Amino acid sequence: MQRIIAPSLLSADFLNLGSELEMINRSKAQWVHCDIMDGHFVPNLTFGFPLLKQIRTKTTKVLDVHLMITNAEQYINAYAEAGADILTLHWEAVQHLHRAIQSIKSLNMKAGVSLNPHTPVAVLEEILPYTDMVLLMSVNPGYGGQSFIPTTIEKIIKLNEMRKKLNPACLIQIDGGVNKSNARALFDAGVNVLVAGNAVFSSSDPVREIEDLLTS
Repeated sequence: MQRIIAPSLLSADFLNLGSELEMINRSKAQWVHCDIMDGHFVPNLTFGFPLLKQIRTKTTKVLDVHLMITNAEQYINAYAEAGADILTLHWEAVQHLHRAIQSIKSLNMKAGVSLNPHTPVAVLEEILPYTDMVLLMSVNPGYGGQSFIPTTIEKIIKLNEMRKKLNPACLIQIDGGVNKSNARALFDAGVNVLVAGNAVFSSSDPVREIEDLLTS
């Protein structure tokens, strides 16, 4: 099964973001994860298009953009122009999800759908065949450094069974509280992509931390 590590810039040192991206470029991480927050859908604000465009120029890694915003459909074109390779929208925040996924794919991006911890995977049954990736939040979205919600493992197993039936090529991504203590269990449950923020950027050797996560 494909294994991918996506360091989350939410936990990076923004005063030294160029150096942080250089570290990711040197590492075995395949993706860079960017959390976009608007202060409405989640209680936090992060960064917008100008910074994302600069990030795009500093890395050749896959740019994995997770929108935790209301009215996300309005900004699909802008995120394509900013350089996103993957654009993930929240099931809870998009009224016409199928249309939004079609728009994302028409702009040569991969389309992801994210679920908050309280949302059951059963809601994905109709949309999963059209989705390139499902992101399960394993913490309540909005802040980095939170503890992993243990029942997420059961949720992953359910999603994995649904994926086998409806869309085997769809990737499963986990974001929140990911570290070396749970990485192996997550991969074993069916996860393909681990988003790791605090575990990577608080490490004394983040390049080694990424490799350890990948080989857990």
